[in-house]
Amino acid sequence: MNHNQLKQDHFKVLPQKKEEEQQYLPGRGAQFNTKNRFLKNQPAKEEIESIDDWEEANTGTQYLEQETKTIVNKVDSPDLGMMYSMNPYAGCEHGCIYCYARNVHEYWGYSAGLDFERKIIVKINAAKMLRKQLMHPKWDPHPIMLSGNTDCYQPAEQKYRLTRSLLEVCNEFNQPVGILTKNSWIIKDKDILQEMSKKKLVSAMVSVTSFNEDLRRVMEPRTATAKQRLKVVEELSAAGVHMGVMMGPMIPGLNEHEMQRIMKEASEAGAKFTAYTFIRLNGAIKFLFHDWLYKNFPDRADKVWHLIEQSHDGKVNDTRWGVRMRGEGSIAELVNQQYKKYGKLYGMNAERWNLNTDDFRRPGEQGKLF
Repeated sequence: MNHNQLKQDHFKVLPQKKEEEQQYLPGRGAQFNTKNRFLKNQPAKEEIESIDDWEEANTGTQYLEQETKTIVNKVDSPDLGMMYSMNPYAGCEHGCIYCYARNVHEYWGYSAGLDFERKIIVKINAAKMLRKQLMHPKWDPHPIMLSGNTDCYQPAEQKYRLTRSLLEVCNEFNQPVGILTKNSWIIKDKDILQEMSKKKLVSAMVSVTSFNEDLRRVMEPRTATAKQRLKVVEELSAAGVHMGVMMGPMIPGLNEHEMQRIMKEASEAGAKFTAYTFIRLNGAIKFLFHDWLYKNFPDRADKVWHLIEQSHDGKVNDTRWGVRMRGEGSIAELVNQQYKKYGKLYGMNAERWNLNTDDFRRPGEQGKLF
């Protein structure tokens, strides 16, 4: 699909102001709200001169407190190396334009666009629900991934400390957990992470996508810099935490050329393992990313878009297991070869390392259960 056709489809999906009259919202990845595919009736501003009350400004973030019925989710995707995940927050203020979790926000009745960044659902009873899950007699202590969807250390954590409360429950039960974040706030939990590390109950990954600050500011507007993230890797590695770096997504024409530098500096900071994903634009993300790309990088937007299409059989998304997160074709294969080459060069993923599932126990129980 060419640029003009996608623009036309975008404006059919949700009427907007004329492009030349739209103002770029600083500090936000998305610049508009896409239509929620689950809702039949949705408000849309058809006329610029409308006097109806209309939220259009870059309003502040709203925290919507809710009680959840469950916090641990089973992950069925064979592309992901985890069986269970838990996410104390839905929506993410980091605002990463490529985030696959945006589409999930539609299940809550919101848009994958600006709503995803501005309406953050806070699961205030997360720790209580985790304790209930772990107390269930049929629970097997499989590792649980924190941030399998949205970042557990996003700005809301500074106020609510839900991630901290989840870690405390995991530590009490000797429940192994993995963490993925791009926020330096994880350092605030160094004490409990260090304690859990001594029991091999935690492994953490920090996402690093680019050292180019001009790119990061617009692509991941409310996140820590790459240098700050590597300082997190260094500090937690020195504290004994098993640390890795996630390079995702790699976007041809924007950041894929930085893979070697990221892996080199991650290794020097103490990271022991890495992973990467290749850009894919599923659901509403296709419209959001397209709009973002042509507004921020008009000089190379066509090239980047076509490179993504070349890597997904002429589309920008692929739903096939085993292919969708790696891409295919010459560009995707080049990224994969780089990953293998530099991973070996910098000693990444050289050791077999597993979280400890043998010492799980419920409060009041004696000895090993499994």
